[in-house]
Amino acid sequence: MSYWDNKTVPFSELKGKTIEKIVGLNDTSDEVHFYTSDGKHYIMYHFQDCCESVSIDDVNGCVDDLIGSPITIAEERTSEENPDGVEIKYQESFTWTFYTLATVKGYVDIRWYGESNGYYSENVDFQEVIEND
Repeated sequence: MSYWDNKTVPFSELKGKTIEKIVGLNDTSDEVHFYTSDGKHYIMYHFQDCCESVSIDDVNGCVDDLIGSPITIAEERTSEENPDGVEIKYQESFTWTFYTLATVKGYVDIRWYGESNGYYSENVDFQEVIEND
């Protein structure tokens, strides 16, 4: 799979879709795949460069609650302040990205942490995977 061929879409595109399978959604992952009932495949990741690190820091909620029911909430937000209870000794430049997904069965919060020397991106990418035949 070439990330260059994928289509960047807003995370909110998952709202109303039914997720059939999720791969890689756990603490310290750097890539998550979402497969929906309409045949779409989405990837949440960060294309790593030399002086940066971006990965999932925490997953809160039951991932199984997201499978088999329409997504009612698909929200993304960022912060350049550490969340309550999180203390990191050395941070030159960093970004926290929070994602919330919910169905009628429950919700999951995904917390990504990105750090760099200040010259590189700390953002999380969300793309529809375009399959090349």
